[in-house]
Amino acid sequence: MAFVPRPTQQAVLTYKGGKMGISAVPGSGKTLILSYLAAQLVGQGLHEDQEVLVVTFANSAVDNLIKRITDFIRHEYALLPHVGYRVRTLHGLAHDIVRDRPGLAGLAEDFDILDERVTAQMRQDAVDAWLNEHPEALELFIAPDLDRRRLKWVRTKGWPDLVYNLAEKFISRAKDLQLSPAHLRLALAEALGDQPLERYPLLQLGLQVYEAYQRALIYRGGVDFDDLVRLALQVLQSDPQLLARLQYRWPYILEDEAQDSSELQERILRLLTENGHWVRVGDPNQAINTTFTTADPHFLRRFLREPGVRRCYLPNSGRSTRRIIELANYLVDWTCDAHPVPWLREGEQAAFLRQYIQPTGCGDPQPNPMDRTSYVVHLEPRPYPPDRELHDIVVSLARWLPAHPDWTVAVLVPINERGYKLAEMLRRRGLPCEELLRSTSHTRKTAGILETILRFLSNPLQPGYMAAAFACWHALDTANREGAPDGQHRTQLTRLLRRCPQPERFLYPRPGDDWLADIALGDGPSAPLLRFRQAARRWLQASILPADQLVLTLAQELFTEPSDLALAYKLALLMRQDAAQHPEKTLAERVTELHLIAHNQRRFLGFDEADLGYQPKPGVVTVTTMHKAKGLEWDRVYLAGVNNYNFPSAESHDYYRGESWFVRDQLNLEAEAIAQLELLYRGQLSAWIAGEATEKARVDYAAERLRLLYVGITRAKKELIITWNSGHEAFAPKQPATPFVALYNYWKERQ
Repeated sequence: MAFVPRPTQQAVLTYKGGKMGISAVPGSGKTLILSYLAAQLVGQGLHEDQEVLVVTFANSAVDNLIKRITDFIRHEYALLPHVGYRVRTLHGLAHDIVRDRPGLAGLAEDFDILDERVTAQMRQDAVDAWLNEHPEALELFIAPDLDRRRLKWVRTKGWPDLVYNLAEKFISRAKDLQLSPAHLRLALAEALGDQPLERYPLLQLGLQVYEAYQRALIYRGGVDFDDLVRLALQVLQSDPQLLARLQYRWPYILEDEAQDSSELQERILRLLTENGHWVRVGDPNQAINTTFTTADPHFLRRFLREPGVRRCYLPNSGRSTRRIIELANYLVDWTCDAHPVPWLREGEQAAFLRQYIQPTGCGDPQPNPMDRTSYVVHLEPRPYPPDRELHDIVVSLARWLPAHPDWTVAVLVPINERGYKLAEMLRRRGLPCEELLRSTSHTRKTAGILETILRFLSNPLQPGYMAAAFACWHALDTANREGAPDGQHRTQLTRLLRRCPQPERFLYPRPGDDWLADIALGDGPSAPLLRFRQAARRWLQASILPADQLVLTLAQELFTEPSDLALAYKLALLMRQDAAQHPEKTLAERVTELHLIAHNQRRFLGFDEADLGYQPKPGVVTVTTMHKAKGLEWDRVYLAGVNNYNFPSAESHDYYRGESWFVRDQLNLEAEAIAQLELLYRGQLSAWIAGEATEKARVDYAAERLRLLYVGITRAKKELIITWNSGHEAFAPKQPATPFVALYNYWKERQ
C-alpha cells in the first residue's frame, strides 16, 4: 500500500534543500518520514557518483533505515535498491573517511580497529598498573568515618571500579576534545607552572592512565572507536581536496536521532554540509544517553533556533491512548512550570523542550487506540520492598496474561540487574518471557555451561571441577532423554563425584581398580556416570585442539538448539581473537573470559534482539531497561523502581548513582575530573572549585532521568502501571521520585 503522509509529515516532504530541523514526539513516525525523504531525494535524481548520506546513532537503526529506504525506492520510484544512498552510524562514517586517507591520520593502510572487549581490558591493565604505582594517591578522597571492614572493601573493590570508570570517561572526553596525551601534558605544564602535578590528583590519574592506554594502542597498531571519530575530523581538516570530494559525493545529509549528536559528530557534519544540505531529525525530550556517552541534546536544540534553519514539528502520534498521552504531556508541563529545581525548568539546562504529543486526526492510517475505561492506567502510591515489587508484578502478570493472549506486554526496569532477577522469577512461575538486557540469561547460561566443561578439561584431576561438569552435562542429558533420573538423583551423583579422591580412577580406571565398582551403586543409578565417563573421555581427547575449535566441538555434543549452537560459534570467535592477541595463555586462563560472560561481568551480546529489529510477541513478557525500550512499544507496560535513587530530581533528599558512598563530601569524582579536563582545555584550570561539577552533574543526571521517565511512559499503547520501591534495606529508605508524586497527584485529581 502506498505511503500516505499526514499533513505535518507532508510539510517535511516539501524540502528542496538547505538546512532543516525536525522536532518529533514519540510515535510520530520520524524514522519513517526520514526514510521516505531519503528515497524522494534519490528518486528526484542525483549524479551517478553522488549519494544521500543518512547518519544514525545506533547500529540497530541501520538495517531498519536501509530496509525502509529500499522499499520506498523500489515501490515509489521503481529504481534499483541500494543505489544512491548510504546509511552509516557515526563510527561507520568515520571509518569510511579514515580508510580513504589513513596516512593523514598517522595510520598504516592496514590499521586495526580494536573491539570494545579488547580496549576495555587495555584500560583495565592501565588502571591496575597505576593503582599499584600510586596506592595512596586517592586516600584524601575517602570518607573519614569508614570502619576497618568497609575500608578494606573500598581499597580492594570500590576504588578500582571507581578509578576504571573515571579513566574511561576521562579518556573518551579527552578524545572528544581532540586532546592527545602529549597535548594534554603540555597544556597541564603551562597551566601549573612551578606547581606540582599532585595538586590535581584527578587530572594526574586521568593523564597517566590515558598515556599508558594510548601507548598500548600504538603498540598494537590499532585505534579504538573514539580515536576513529577524532581522526576522521582530523583528516577532513587536513585535506581540503578530500573534504570537497566528500561534499560533492554526499550533497544531502540526513541525520536521524539528532538529539544524541556529540561534539565531534556535530563538527564532522558541519564540515561536510558547508556547501550542501542538512536535515536533522530528533526529539530533544528523548535524549537519554548523556550520562554514559558524549551525546548532548543541546546541539539539536541550538540548531533548531539557528537563523536560516527551517523548523518542522511532528506532533501527532497514534501510538497511545489519550490518557497515556495526557500523562506524558503533564510530565513535560509540570517540569517546565513547577519542578522544584529552577535549572530544570528553563534555559539551556532545562530538561524538556516544551512540545506536546497530539493524537492523530480522523482518517489517519495509524489511529490512536480507543481509550476504554477498562484499560488500566495506575500509579501505585505505596512503597514496596524491592523484591516484593518484582513479586507483585509477576503475580499481576500471571493473572493478566491468560486473559490477554493477543496483547504485548513489557516490564521496564531501571538497571539490568533488576531485569535478570525479574526474568528468573517469571520463568520459575512458568510465564513466557524474553530479555532485552545487557546480556540475556540464555547467553549467560550457555557461556556458563561451556565455562564449566572447559574448566574441568583444564584441570581434570580436580574432583570439584569434574563434579560441576557432570552436573551441567547431566542437566542437558536429562532434557534429551525420556525417563531420565530427576534432579534429586543428579544432586546425589554430583556429591559422589565431588568426594572421588582420585578422579583418574573414575575417568581411566586400571583393570580391577574402578572407583565406580567401589561405591556399589547398582546398575540403574550408575548408568548416568558411565555415560558421563564416555563423554568426558571424548572431551579430553579433543582438549588438544585450539580453544575456539574445542568450544565448537563441545557445542556440537552438548547442544541441540540452533540458538545455542550459533551462540557457541560467537563465543568461539571471541576465543580465537583472544588467542591471536595472547597466544601464551593457557586453557585455564582462557576460561576466565567465559566466566566473565557467564557472570555478566563482560559485555557480550549473544543475540541482541534490539540489534536484529526486535518485535514484541503477543503473550510473551518483554523484560528490558527503560533505555533499551526506546523505539519500541507494547500494549501494556509496567515501569518499576521509580524512586528518588533511580530518578533523582537534584533535591537535597535524593541519591545518585555517580556518587560513591565511600567518597568524602559526596563528590562525583568522575564529574570533577571531567570538569578539570574541560577547564584545562579552555585555559581556565585555576577556576576549578571542588563540588561545582558534582552539583552540575546532579542537575544533568536529573534532567536525563526526567526524559527517561517520559520515554518509559510513551512506550505504552493501552495500559500503564508505575510502581516504586524503598531500596535495599542496608541503606537509607528511598522515597518516591518527585515527578512520580506530581504525576500521582495529577492522576488522582482526574479520577
